[in-house]
Amino acid sequence: MITQDKNHYMYFANNGGLLEYNGTAWTLYPSPNETIIRSVKVIGDKIYTGCYMEFGYWTRQENGSLTYTSLSEKIKNKILDDEQFWNIAQYDHWVIFQSLNQIFIYNTQKQTYTIFKPETGVNKIFRVGNRIFYQTFGTGLYEIENGKSRQVDTNPLLTENKIINIYPHNEGLLIQTQYNGLLEYKDGKVTKWVTEADEELKLSSIYSGQKLSDGSLALGTVSNGIFILSPQGKVRYHITQNKGLSNNTALSLYEDDDKNVWIGLDNGINCINLQSAVRSFVDDTGFLGTVYASALYHNTLYIGTNQGLFYKTYRSNEEFKFIPGTKGQVWSLYQYDDTLFCGHDSGTFIITGNQARQLFAASGTWKFEPHPTNKNMLLQGNYYGISILEKNNGSWKFKNKIEGFDYSSRYFALLGNNEIYISHEYKGVFRIKVNNTYTRVEDSETYKTPEKGKNASLARFNNTIYYASKEGFYTLNPKNKKFEKDEKLSMVFRQDEYMSGKLMPDKSGKLWFFTRNYINYFSSGKLTTELKQNAIAIPSSLTNSMLGFENITQINQSVYLIGTTDGYYTINLNELNFKSNTVTITGITGNSLNEKPSPVIINQEGEFKYAENNLTFFYTVPEYNKYANTEFQFMLEGMQNEWSEWTNKPVTAFKNLPAGSYTFKVRAKTGNSVSVNTATYTFIILKPWYATNFAIILYIILAVIAAYLINRAYKNYYQRQREKLIEENNRLLEIKELENEQELMRVKNEQLEQDFENKNRELAVSTMNLIKKNELLSMIKEDLKKTGTGTDRNIKSVITTINKNINEDDTWDMFKEAFNNADKDFLKKVKSIHPSLTPNDLRLCAYLRLNLSSKEIAPLLNISVRSVEIKRYRLRKKMDLPHELGLVEYILSL
Repeated sequence: MITQDKNHYMYFANNGGLLEYNGTAWTLYPSPNETIIRSVKVIGDKIYTGCYMEFGYWTRQENGSLTYTSLSEKIKNKILDDEQFWNIAQYDHWVIFQSLNQIFIYNTQKQTYTIFKPETGVNKIFRVGNRIFYQTFGTGLYEIENGKSRQVDTNPLLTENKIINIYPHNEGLLIQTQYNGLLEYKDGKVTKWVTEADEELKLSSIYSGQKLSDGSLALGTVSNGIFILSPQGKVRYHITQNKGLSNNTALSLYEDDDKNVWIGLDNGINCINLQSAVRSFVDDTGFLGTVYASALYHNTLYIGTNQGLFYKTYRSNEEFKFIPGTKGQVWSLYQYDDTLFCGHDSGTFIITGNQARQLFAASGTWKFEPHPTNKNMLLQGNYYGISILEKNNGSWKFKNKIEGFDYSSRYFALLGNNEIYISHEYKGVFRIKVNNTYTRVEDSETYKTPEKGKNASLARFNNTIYYASKEGFYTLNPKNKKFEKDEKLSMVFRQDEYMSGKLMPDKSGKLWFFTRNYINYFSSGKLTTELKQNAIAIPSSLTNSMLGFENITQINQSVYLIGTTDGYYTINLNELNFKSNTVTITGITGNSLNEKPSPVIINQEGEFKYAENNLTFFYTVPEYNKYANTEFQFMLEGMQNEWSEWTNKPVTAFKNLPAGSYTFKVRAKTGNSVSVNTATYTFIILKPWYATNFAIILYIILAVIAAYLINRAYKNYYQRQREKLIEENNRLLEIKELENEQELMRVKNEQLEQDFENKNRELAVSTMNLIKKNELLSMIKEDLKKTGTGTDRNIKSVITTINKNINEDDTWDMFKEAFNNADKDFLKKVKSIHPSLTPNDLRLCAYLRLNLSSKEIAPLLNISVRSVEIKRYRLRKKMDLPHELGLVEYILSL
């Protein structure tokens, strides 16, 4: 079963659960007990489903997803073992669930149940207007009235035929059966309702049916696709797998709000756009091949393909038939002078009915152009130049090839009577001037501008020659014979991606060409010759045309046929009015970095943590027309000031959004019709915790505390620095004072040393003077002893005086004082060490301290040198010095 909600979303009973399609995305919601969902119906805001021993409803949550609520849970004891619910109907505030055994009628207001349990089971329930019917197996058709059931009729046609559906019809009922076609029930009588498809319907096994909004009947079969009958029973369409269905088993049918017919197949889902301005013919058999050309000629539709030329009666359900003799590649079909010409790989043919007569066979023929003034002359572009066809005595014949130009002439156009412009994909654009009889080339020129281009082409339109390539559109200036780029027309290749430059003029003043996402044409205005661009939003992925060999043919005033690689499709420009749709935000997910996205509530303003700043938006337009290309445009206010480029993608993501307030906006465009609304979602990305108001206040408090502490720390620092400086200054002063004291001490020491040196000098001088004096006295004494006699009193007196002077204690006392000043405490130290020493011993020690020799000491003691040595010996002995220690060495060490 298939159903649709108020948002135009489609829902399907599926083997895996409830399948939702919103126009851009499919979502499968698993059934509550993991069984196959057999029935589905939208009633109000709820989606009711039935499956194996379970029924209930689904509702949409705030984040856009569906959640299930069971209704059968409360009456489990009433549900039979292995019971499945195959159908759901609604009447007023009652919802009816039907299995093959029972009918459960649920009162949504009182939340109570009424149960019908026919003895022979239930085939199916039907709602027809305000009436509820059901059929039982073998007993006929019943109607539920006032909470009770009554049999409608016992006619064998109602009891023996399985009823598929019932429709209101001419104040009665139209009953669709499985094998016996359609029955009309009116005024208690059952009669056969005859249709064109009765014979086929008997053999096809009808399984599903749907009355369409225009009164037509859609009938789904088990093995023969679907039939669509007019209200009068005429076959409007018979659509099978060969004509586009995925398979021929149509188990359910549903007409949506846009009059599309949905088909639930044995395996898959199809949608038929019965009201579409675009109608496709798909050749799944490969019989036709790729369509390169088409023409409507004498109410016969001709299709030229890579397999040959085919035909059928226009607007008929006939199959295409092959025209003998045209096997191979057809390049073009051209109507001129009530004659249909066929450009073929084998040359040129004239087509009459289902016959082809070859007119030219020297080489393949690309296209045809009429002579500007001679209506009996036709130019044809061939593989090796341009040749002439001429009409003589009412018959067209090959006349001649134009000599002097032998390049392939797939695209050419005439200007004046004698100039021909040719576009060659690999050599560029040529201009040739031919003689008046069109037999030879008199002059030629190869253009450097425009440059050659892949899939480029050239055509004459409104008496102007146009050239189109990837570089843009060029027009020929007739005055200087130069091509000039038309920047305004070239904008079309910047607005949409270039695919092919093939230009195709039609009979109604339109110049057609194809781009990536549009079929385009230029047309002239009524009051100006300036070309206006028109775009039909059908992308190349749907047109499925051969790149560089696109073809479009005007069938009548408003209908055009476009060839594809597997058939063709037609466009009715008068019906090409895309309805205004509504764009909806279907879901939003948010996540932190490296985390799985989670759904977001979409029906209220959002608030996200700073870490949850990665958002993805999903949106849709529930448009189910295959050829209605829907594009989206979005803007995020708070970060963007302009709308994005149009895109086919129904999703966009924003990563690492900074903190702030945002409003996401999205709008859509189907064809050239912009959505009636702009869907919006407002949200806030919170500041990180470290940037919140509380954090800022905390920062201020901390800053004040920090400022106070810093100020205090600075004060303490400067106080310590001051104290340290004072302490340093005091220390420096102390050091300075110490240095001064040391300097003073040094000066004093120097002074003492100087005094000591002076004393030593004085002592040395004194000692030397004393020595010299004693030596002199001793010499005088010796001289007196030699000159005088021992009796000479005067001499003795003098000698006595001399001896007295030499041994004068005052002299020693003076020396001792001087010695003590020079070497203080020496004599005391020696005396303390050697208490037994006599004054004479100390005197000798003093002389030895001065490092005087025995010879120098002798005069001082007024004794001989020998006596000094004896004294020294005795002194050594008193001091008890070891043998190896010298006396003078010992005294000097003290």
